[in-house]
Amino acid sequence: MSKPTSPRTWQLSERRYRLIGVKCEKCGKLFISPRKICPNCKSTNLADIPLPRKGKIYSYTIINALPSERENYGPYIIAIVELENGCKLTAEIVDCKIEDLKIGMPVELTFRKIGEESESGIIYYGYKFRPMS
Repeated sequence: MSKPTSPRTWQLSERRYRLIGVKCEKCGKLFISPRKICPNCKSTNLADIPLPRKGKIYSYTIINALPSERENYGPYIIAIVELENGCKLTAEIVDCKIEDLKIGMPVELTFRKIGEESESGIIYYGYKFRPMS
């Protein structure tokens, strides 16, 4: 019998499948994660906005100590990506050899498999970044 799917997967689906940020309508600050109050000016006048699909690698690390669910996957690259509007987010870099990776490398959004709820559960996808061609 399969494990029931997590409601959390569906709660995150809009932000996982579309790169959405939040903009404070009062002070103009941009944020990656959802929030109800602007930490800068304390306004509650916030609006969801689409974030740029392009950016550059700000910093990165290579993950060699693999978690059990990725034991046959690594090593892999996790980077801080600075989007064209200045927002920074953490994401996996795909379609790139480790030796080709560079700070400042232009990257673009792509969607890939993130994981599975269980062996017989749902597969969920999300955003990752790849070098621009």
